[in-house]
Amino acid sequence: MHGMMDGMAGMVWGMGLVWLLVVVLLVLGVVALLKYLLGGKR
Repeated sequence: MHGMMDGMAGMVWGMGLVWLLVVVLLVLGVVALLKYLLGGKR
C-alpha cells in the first residue's frame, strides 16, 4: 500500500515537471514571437 502511494506521488511529480517545462517553453515562444513581430515592423 505504501509503495503504491509513493509511486503515485512520483508520477504526479513527474507530470507536474513536464507541464512546468511545457508552460515555460510556451511563454518563451510567445515572448520571442512578440519581440520578433514588434521589432520587425520598424
